[in-house]
Amino acid sequence: MSGTVVCNTGPLIAFLLIKRLDILRSLFDVVAIPEEVRHEVLQGKTAHGELEKWTEPEWMRVLSPSKPMDPLLTTLLHSGEAAVVSLAQELHANFVLIDERKARKIARAVYGLEVIGSARILVEAKRRRLIDKVGDAIKMMRDGGYWIGDAVLKEALHQVGEI
Repeated sequence: MSGTVVCNTGPLIAFLLIKRLDILRSLFDVVAIPEEVRHEVLQGKTAHGELEKWTEPEWMRVLSPSKPMDPLLTTLLHSGEAAVVSLAQELHANFVLIDERKARKIARAVYGLEVIGSARILVEAKRRRLIDKVGDAIKMMRDGGYWIGDAVLKEALHQVGEI
């Protein structure tokens, strides 16, 4: 993986929960988030309470789409997800990092974007020896209140030989 990735709120929170936002910097040349996502992360709420105060790292680009969003996006998705898809199109991003199923489907099927999720990032991180165990990282995310489905967990563990 390399190039530009535009990230949604959920995955950013997931990587903040395990204190490994640096993985994104290691895997991509440009990590961008829309202003809407920044705002959502600054609210810092998870299922198990508040996140630590967050300031985006200097290597992360906080941007807003310069063109009006497609009304379809704003009708079907939450504002952060819609801004992610819109910004990814504008930047001609290589990847969109979204975990929520409906947003992934729309980004891929309607807008032709290359969608990846947090589990795939962890698989790649292990392959590059940035982390030791995908299972441990996902357990920490889940313990922090971030939902990753059992089927996704099983597939990720299978890909890296942890099951």
